[in-house]
Amino acid sequence: MAGQPAGCPAFFVSDGGLKSMSEDVEVLRAKLVAETGKMEWHELERHFARGAVVAVNPGIDLIDVALTMANDDKAGLEKWFDAGTVRRAETADAAAWVKSQPLFWVVVILPWVVIQEIDASAVEPGELH
Repeated sequence: MAGQPAGCPAFFVSDGGLKSMSEDVEVLRAKLVAETGKMEWHELERHFARGAVVAVNPGIDLIDVALTMANDDKAGLEKWFDAGTVRRAETADAAAWVKSQPLFWVVVILPWVVIQEIDASAVEPGELH
């Protein structure tokens, strides 16, 4: 911020009070966790059709990716995209998901629908949501 002394944490006014940037990140993280849900592929197909599905590989924290996207952290996203661990879903992905009908963790960071396939061994029989 302009006029801010060096070494001072950045602050902003939100809801009439002061919050540090780190507190705001934790609030956003909690909100993203609360807004994350499970969906089947057929519920995501329309989003894929409009090119809005971003797939996150297993082993990468879905909420970290969503938080990075929400903060428009291009450098943070580039490292995952360059490594291929986060990518726009492709036709080959969709074809595989149509066959296997997996369950996904899903969080929306407009205009993106960010998904991560749930390990089938971790899903209870008959569990949908």
